[in-house]
Amino acid sequence: MAKKSSNEMTGWVGWIGFASLMLYLVGIFHIIAGFAALFNDKVYAVGPNAFWILDLTQWGWIHTLGGVLAILAASSLLKGGVFGRTVAVLVALFSAVVNMAFVPVYPIWSIIMVTIAVLVMWAVVVHGDEVKDVK
Repeated sequence: MAKKSSNEMTGWVGWIGFASLMLYLVGIFHIIAGFAALFNDKVYAVGPNAFWILDLTQWGWIHTLGGVLAILAASSLLKGGVFGRTVAVLVALFSAVVNMAFVPVYPIWSIIMVTIAVLVMWAVVVHGDEVKDVK
């Protein structure tokens, strides 16, 4: 079995395109969730103890800023550099943590977002070095 050279691209490079697309999608979803929390108090119907440490306005800002970071990370990931891959993994990790904390408010939505973040991290960590050869 021949070993892959450092300049050879495999079919797995599509996972980086997938990761970038998912990061864009996660960013948009975070911004929507953030705006919903900031501008419409009736969107999230929860009891007095449902929020974990922070109130609704703080969660709104965290989601909005996280969304902007995810979109920037997706753009950086498409360039293929180590910095872009590192930022993409860190933003996906941040997204997973924030959404795990948001489970009491929207459990199904949060679990879907965590799953997408894990797929992004897997794609970038396992196949991220292949995108640098696609230019």
